Amino acid sequence: QVQLVESGGGSEQAGGSLTLSCAVSGNIYAINAQGYYRQAPGRERELVALIPTTGDTYYDHSVQGRFVLSAESDGRTMTLQMSNLKLEDAAIYYCHYQILLFREDVATEYWGQGTQVTVSS
Repeated sequence: QVQLVESGGGSEQAGGSLTLSCAVSGNIYAINAQGYYRQAPGRERELVALIPTTGDTYYDHSVQGRFVLSAESDGRTMTLQMSNLKLEDAAIYYCHYQILLFREDVATEYWGQGTQVTVSS
């Protein structure tokens, strides 16, 4: 019923920029929240940035001022612009949505397939 397609990522030198995008489609009534998580080898998955239903976009302190998360007005496409990349930004990045489908009462979490971000010195 819901499909997520991630794009972007790749390899970049420290100090460079990369852009990730995620598009969601399906029988969507509402998007409650959307954002990006990342997971580096040997570490737990962590929240990078989040657009809540209401309020300001949240950024992890490690990316504050360097990453910008934006979404189209309907929320179905979002983009994570990453600049001034650091070695510690290297990870697999996953887009994430909390979606309420038509004829359902509870929102469901959906994850993208993940995209690799590599940062070299």
